[in-house]
Amino acid sequence: MTHRIVILGGGTGGTLVANRLRRRYDEDEATIVVVDKDDRHVYQPGLLFVPFGLADVDEIVKPRHRQLHTGIEFHQTEIDRVVLAEDRVLLSDGATLPYDVLIVATGVTLQPEETEGLTGPGWRERMFTFYDVPGAEQLSRALNDFDGGRMVVNLVDMPIKCPVAPLEFAFLADSYFAERGIRDRVELVYVTPLDGAFTKPVASEHLAGLLSAKGIELVTEFAVGEADGEGGRLVSWDEREVPFDLLVTVPLHGGAPYVERSEGLGDELGFVTTDPSTLQSPTHPNVFALGDATNVPISKAGSVTHFEGEALTENVVRFLAGQELSASYDGHANCFIETGFGKALLIDFNYETEPLPGRFPTALGPLPLLKESRLNHLGKLMFQWLYWHALLPGRDIPGISPAMSTSGKERLPEPV
Repeated sequence: MTHRIVILGGGTGGTLVANRLRRRYDEDEATIVVVDKDDRHVYQPGLLFVPFGLADVDEIVKPRHRQLHTGIEFHQTEIDRVVLAEDRVLLSDGATLPYDVLIVATGVTLQPEETEGLTGPGWRERMFTFYDVPGAEQLSRALNDFDGGRMVVNLVDMPIKCPVAPLEFAFLADSYFAERGIRDRVELVYVTPLDGAFTKPVASEHLAGLLSAKGIELVTEFAVGEADGEGGRLVSWDEREVPFDLLVTVPLHGGAPYVERSEGLGDELGFVTTDPSTLQSPTHPNVFALGDATNVPISKAGSVTHFEGEALTENVVRFLAGQELSASYDGHANCFIETGFGKALLIDFNYETEPLPGRFPTALGPLPLLKESRLNHLGKLMFQWLYWHALLPGRDIPGISPAMSTSGKERLPEPV
């Protein structure tokens, strides 16, 4: 019997899982099909560097189909909906894909139009996002022309892809304007709906300290209700205002539109309901999900997708063999955080454990945790090569396990 595995999404999660499963099954054992609406695979961490002239788009975008191993089918078309009761996917071109196992990895959709005024006058003129390719390129031109004034970096609401990226942008902007010799003419403000700089308290305190040290104002608990491009101001739901000359925003995120059209697949935001430990649907055992598309309570980040991918692959194999699934994914995530001037810090955490100081990946290092260093910056730059040549092809990264290790981490004293 040949198993039929359909994977929705050819981004990080869909590609690495397809390649891992192809390595596990011969073609006469499993047919593997990947569906995506386009053939442009974007290395999304690279979008952060484009506005500052530190990366070119042609370096971070490659054809999706070329990242898939031989023996994997690729369908380039929109997804209409999933009919869970019938184990089939309906495509916008009229085709139907039956499946034995469905894996959802279609990520998120940016929704700037959901914030009043954001896509009105001033959008792509003095209000930008770097979270997609066109926005990052347009922001690059805007930064080049910016000679001083008040620049606000804002995230409208959680959840978003890579929650540290807006912070990184603020830190890199500080470095960028300093190198241009105009930092004293630029007022940098970081505006967030959170009660601190980040979602995890230990890291939040550390990052808030970095913002302060770099002269970046932190405005917390600011829930954006309106973006006024003509007047140059953000207005919160409680009627506070933050003025700006240039706004760099991270708009609202939602799930892929087809998820809402697929009864029983997702929640009210369009994220796929997923068991956080097995990555299986709680209501449909032959449906799995990973990456930004899920509603699991952890950061929507590339490292999360990588670690989930290893656990999910094993559980799909177990499911098709009629075996009990492994509740092995512990929410492991790690992030390099660019802090400017050729330095970065690294955080490593999971569902239960805060980012802690110490060394990574073991007590011998070499990477320091929660500490700025040149080595962490080089690690972030090197990861782009690992992404294309190890992560996407479905290879393990030596010394780094899907489960978070406590080796090298310093325990903080319990609060009194």
